[in-house]
Amino acid sequence: MGASGWHYYVPYQPDLDEALASLRDTVFASGDYWWAVPYEFGKSAADFPNRPKTEEQLWSDEAVQESGTHSILDVHEISRAPSFGAVVPVTDEEALATAGTVTLTREHVEKLEELAAERWVGRLAVLHDAGGKPAELFFWGFSGD
Repeated sequence: MGASGWHYYVPYQPDLDEALASLRDTVFASGDYWWAVPYEFGKSAADFPNRPKTEEQLWSDEAVQESGTHSILDVHEISRAPSFGAVVPVTDEEALATAGTVTLTREHVEKLEELAAERWVGRLAVLHDAGGKPAELFFWGFSGD
């Protein structure tokens, strides 16, 4: 199947771990991920009433472990260094080099997307409103095989 890109906008909250956990819960509950077991391209897990009821059930299947879900479910922790299954927040240095500012907004997202260079490593940016206050968190990356 190859890797798939994914991205999500969620309301800002200072606890990045909680934001990631909440987003993962939402995506899992909605079935908005690819489920490797039926192996049907173009369909999401929501299309299958028999999809796993828990993430433990989902990840217990070897096909899912190998193929991933092509979603935020493929990353599980916030980390300052890139590693398999981690989400790495954009640093001030990266923001300046990529977007020319540390006060990122939705207008900078296209420039930021290149920072997700490694498969199975997500990125995270705090996006600000017109007044410069944190407004959203933008999660993005690509995963799956």
